[in-house]
Amino acid sequence: MGRNVTLATCSLNQWALDFEDNMKRILKSIEIAKSHGAKYRLGPELEICGYGCADHFYESDTLLHSFQVLAKLLESPITQDIICDVGMPIMHHNVRYNCRVLFLNKKILLIRPKMLMANQGNYREIRWFSPWNQLRKVEEYFLPRMIQEITGQETVPFGDCVLSTKDTCVGTEICAELWNPKSPHIQMGLDGVEIFTNSSASHHELRKADQRVDLIKSATTKSGGVYLYANQRGCDGDRVYYDGCAMVAVNGDIVAQGAQFCLNDVEVVTATVDLEDVRSYRGERCQPFMESQPKPCHRVKVDFSLHTSRNMYLLTNQPITWRFHTPEEEISLGPACWLWDYLRRSGQSGFLLPLSGGVDSSSTACIVHSMCVLLCQAIKDNNTQVLEDVRRIVGDDSYSPQNPRELCGLLFTTCYMASENSSKDTCNRAKDLASQIGSTHMNINIDMAVKGILGIFSALTSKWPQFRANGGSHRENLALQNVQARVRMVLAYLFAQLSLWARGKPGGLLVLGSANVDESLTGYFTKYDCSSADINPIGGISKTDLKSFLLYAVEKFQLTALKGILAAPPTAELEPLKDGQVSQTDEVDMGMTYSELSMIGRLRKISKCGPFNMFCKLVNMWKDAFSPTQVAQKVKHFFRMYAMNRHKMTTVTPSYHAENYSPDDNRFDLRPFLYNTRWTWQFRCIDKQVSQMAANDPKE
Repeated sequence: MGRNVTLATCSLNQWALDFEDNMKRILKSIEIAKSHGAKYRLGPELEICGYGCADHFYESDTLLHSFQVLAKLLESPITQDIICDVGMPIMHHNVRYNCRVLFLNKKILLIRPKMLMANQGNYREIRWFSPWNQLRKVEEYFLPRMIQEITGQETVPFGDCVLSTKDTCVGTEICAELWNPKSPHIQMGLDGVEIFTNSSASHHELRKADQRVDLIKSATTKSGGVYLYANQRGCDGDRVYYDGCAMVAVNGDIVAQGAQFCLNDVEVVTATVDLEDVRSYRGERCQPFMESQPKPCHRVKVDFSLHTSRNMYLLTNQPITWRFHTPEEEISLGPACWLWDYLRRSGQSGFLLPLSGGVDSSSTACIVHSMCVLLCQAIKDNNTQVLEDVRRIVGDDSYSPQNPRELCGLLFTTCYMASENSSKDTCNRAKDLASQIGSTHMNINIDMAVKGILGIFSALTSKWPQFRANGGSHRENLALQNVQARVRMVLAYLFAQLSLWARGKPGGLLVLGSANVDESLTGYFTKYDCSSADINPIGGISKTDLKSFLLYAVEKFQLTALKGILAAPPTAELEPLKDGQVSQTDEVDMGMTYSELSMIGRLRKISKCGPFNMFCKLVNMWKDAFSPTQVAQKVKHFFRMYAMNRHKMTTVTPSYHAENYSPDDNRFDLRPFLYNTRWTWQFRCIDKQVSQMAANDPKE
């Protein structure tokens, strides 16, 4: 006879410090899990307070309110007769830990602190938490009085322990522990633990989902077992989007899958599995290794069974094939969900975007349109929370959107900011795209404002700067470009604050930025120009990926206006036209192509290359296209531009994190912003290497 058990895991859209609604979402997930017959419910990492509390974890309030929520959960009738596994910060012996708390019927069974911390990329867990590095050690934890009064317990087990029910054994991993070469599930599996749980706050990154799925499948391929994965969903207050993907795996196969991008605040994934399948799988593969473990897991016993008579007649979940999104789909969905969370939680009434008719701002516009498509579909699927939020944002309690284009007109304002240096082509491209997505569109001429500012300068100095094309110096040319860009930023915020007021509507608009990750690498934008905004959905996405995304949007959303945008050369349009045509292009201004920049960015951040090491790698990678001398020139040019403009990263608009070579100074890329731009020692090493190569190659 099989031993069927039904287990539940979930993705929750928690919000940092939103204790009230975080608790409601936790309770709702438990209620759904019980309705599906589950006897074990797993939630995301730090779900009570929200994962992104950052330095709020230092505050005693955060610990206090987390215990207050735990008390409410313990007392709720919803949490009875099911093992609940929730996440919260806990201080033990004056040390702060990231913990899982497992409880059943008003009794805390155990507290399991995180043992291996995430401390790279977007994560700084060691700043706030200590790892529990005492393998197999369990101590007594003295519960706060408010919890003692509910549970009748004075102390509970705290440490590296597992839960032993009447019919199986459950062990915990927390997020980064799965990604570690010393993952706890390895030893737990060899010690007879049959069900592994992983509570995560894992963010979306382009082309990353397959790594997560492969790791979970691998965790149970080697030694068998059931693996439950829970994850945070949504924007909980920062630059990352947690992308769900709750799942259940058995013996190397995925048997249940949640959505990666979804507007549901609560998603519960359940699976019925046969524990005998795990035992049979291990009997053949693992028996020689399981006979003797030098340090067995500390087992906390509970008089409770995950198997019920109802489970006996349920069909078990069978293996399924995971469907991965393409990068273009990820760009369409991830930033769109992030924007929606930000909008509905910001108290604002929509977005405003300076739409130039180029690839970057058009990509941002398409992502907003994709957001409206997702909203309409969610409402069609009876998502009452989305409908409630839409009505609150548009200020109409009876409104129901009929189509994405109509909704876009209410939530999204675009404006083309023309100057004497703007071409009719870009103006028409912006107008056509705005018409197709349905945004409220404006044409604004900035010449009067620019001339007014230059007039102030001229009145004080008796000088009027000229563009290079009209005989001006480099300094004059750059200053004239920058003043146009900065005027656009001032006007964008003016219209964001007052355009709804002018239409007789309440609220303000969030200004959207549209600088891509490659331009940020070299600082190819004006500090405090129209790339300065409230948030930027494409700030972590490469130009190459954005072009692919627009090709996808042409077909997916039938936005034919994008064809002309893709065909046009990228340009800032800040210098005078020649015969009415654009004379300035981005790649010429930057001194390298976007594809070259993308490669350099990956070497700089992911491969940790300084100037010399980057040259050594690129001289081989680009040997068919460039000579060593040309490669050296490109590397030097990049690092000069990088060093000169690094200060811009200190004020860059908070951007959706999508690439692991992002130069975002505030969180992801911790490097100085004041450099010696000559790179004397480094460039001398490159020159020496070039000379040696030339001496060995007569063609060089």
